[in-house]
Amino acid sequence: MKKYMLLCLIVLFLSSSNALAESTKDFVPESLPSLISAIRVDGPLDFCGEPLPLDNPDVRERLEKELLLILWNRPQVILWLKRSTRYFPFIEKTLAQNSMPQDLKYIAVVESALLDHAGSPQGAVGYWQFIKQTGLRYGLSIDRNIDERRNFFASTRAAVAYLQDLYDLFGSWTLAAAAYNVGEDRIQNEKTSQKVDNYYDFYLPKETERFLLKIMAVKLILSNPSSYGFHLLEEDFYKPLTFDRVKITLPSITPLYLVAQASGSYFKQIKDLNPEIRGGELPRGTHIIAVPKGSGESFHSRFAKLSKKWRQEYNMHIYIVKKGDSLSTIAEQFNVTLPALMAWNDLSPGNFIRPGEKLVIYHQ
Repeated sequence: MKKYMLLCLIVLFLSSSNALAESTKDFVPESLPSLISAIRVDGPLDFCGEPLPLDNPDVRERLEKELLLILWNRPQVILWLKRSTRYFPFIEKTLAQNSMPQDLKYIAVVESALLDHAGSPQGAVGYWQFIKQTGLRYGLSIDRNIDERRNFFASTRAAVAYLQDLYDLFGSWTLAAAAYNVGEDRIQNEKTSQKVDNYYDFYLPKETERFLLKIMAVKLILSNPSSYGFHLLEEDFYKPLTFDRVKITLPSITPLYLVAQASGSYFKQIKDLNPEIRGGELPRGTHIIAVPKGSGESFHSRFAKLSKKWRQEYNMHIYIVKKGDSLSTIAEQFNVTLPALMAWNDLSPGNFIRPGEKLVIYHQ
């Protein structure tokens, strides 16, 4: 009996092995270059036309380190490559329109891996990792409702403008990139104190010392992926972003799901198309929203009906603030919560209300 059972198990194992071999016969393991051969880099190399001094042993060692660390994480490189076809065309177009070098596009890969919600402990956010102060300086809307650092198109235009200003300041794309990472004031101060003006000679924070070498490693791999064992087919790459844009003016805070319904879509898709929208509502005012491709033509008529119905259901009331009123007493008067009252009117705890001011209140 035991021999019979053992024989059955052997037959079952062989059958499973044959089936597995049959199902995977089209998958041929890729031959990967050795890590040693991958870091044997021959020159000349340049960043934005500015030479990389490979004859400097320290610079070569730093480049080899970044190549090794990146190539060790092959899944991440594959994702970079797949995302590149989604995002690089607009970056390349924007750089070309401003007569700027195409190598600058690799900064976005190093900064965020081309992810909208990337963030840093220093408070940098988005594709190009703007801190709030710099983002505001370059025209990005950043508040508790909207954060355009997460908007790919707006942040790309802001980053290109910032990089151009940094180049005008330092006369070097290499120093412009370093200043993008650590700030222009720091580079200016280090130039004065160290009496050098070549990035590769600076003593800087380690992250900034690595920054250009990371960019160069990314450039080497992404500009010639097959040399590093990445053989992607055309259908492997992600498609570029496609959508319609609609412009809406809202009298008060409005739930985002109405936008989704008006575009024949769903909440997540609208959030994914508009990662700059931080919550589940749009504040009052005018907004330009991305909606699924093909839905823009009928959007406004559908949105008008849906928003009218929603306001009727929630009984929108305009309250005129009287002398002696406070947000707490108004909320109590209408039996609504204080956070809801503040959200409907785009107010924060530090805001004061004054007699004659109009507040929107929804109550059933």
